[in-house]
Amino acid sequence: MKTRYDRPVATCVAVKESLPAVPQYLQAHYWWAYVHPRAVHVFERQWLVNLILWGNYKRLCNAVLHGYGHRLPGRTLQIACAYGDLTPRLADCVTPEDSLEIVDILPIQLENLASKLPAGVPIKLHCMDSAALTFADASFDRALLFFLLHEQPLAVRERTLAEALRVVRPGGTLTIVDYAPPSRFNPLRYFWKPVLDRLEPFAHDLFSEEVVAWLPKDGSFVTVAKQRFFGGMYQMLTLKVAEAGHDR
Repeated sequence: MKTRYDRPVATCVAVKESLPAVPQYLQAHYWWAYVHPRAVHVFERQWLVNLILWGNYKRLCNAVLHGYGHRLPGRTLQIACAYGDLTPRLADCVTPEDSLEIVDILPIQLENLASKLPAGVPIKLHCMDSAALTFADASFDRALLFFLLHEQPLAVRERTLAEALRVVRPGGTLTIVDYAPPSRFNPLRYFWKPVLDRLEPFAHDLFSEEVVAWLPKDGSFVTVAKQRFFGGMYQMLTLKVAEAGHDR
């Protein structure tokens, strides 16, 4: 069955790769949030996304944009779509000489994102598995993982991080925004984790370990910035891909 993703849309270029199979873990645990046709109608609401993040959505998006200096020169990759207005705000930071590309494994999410993007901005959407990107090495100046890792089982999370670092050029950056181990004084540490354990079974890893536990051990990157928000429950981690003979 053809969908709007099968042809270019007004706001972007839809790149037609052969569609990857939807992973079993996504079908089993996230059908209600991303896969089911009605998921978009339920969750594509700015107020709801902000509520799920305890009022921190805008703050975290602002942190990403501030970290980029509100400019995205060169080629930028967002790995996985996100509900809310993050990607349109990223698009505002792109000039006609630059490009913004977004990958997601679900055509329904790419179709939803296309409907939110402004016209006339150099944007490409790719239906692609984050754990098996088909881009060449060092293809991008920067990559962004915004609340994706907590939705992935360990092996997939490790491959996603390795792939994200692989496609960023030496000297480029990978920005990760996601859950983090909250402060022991944060009351949500004891309330929200059990809720997530029920709804998002892989999220507990982010509550108990640092992202560095799943990164490649080859010294191919350095940590250049780390911020915590909301009593430590959210984090923004920026890694720089090491250049040959430097930064290691």
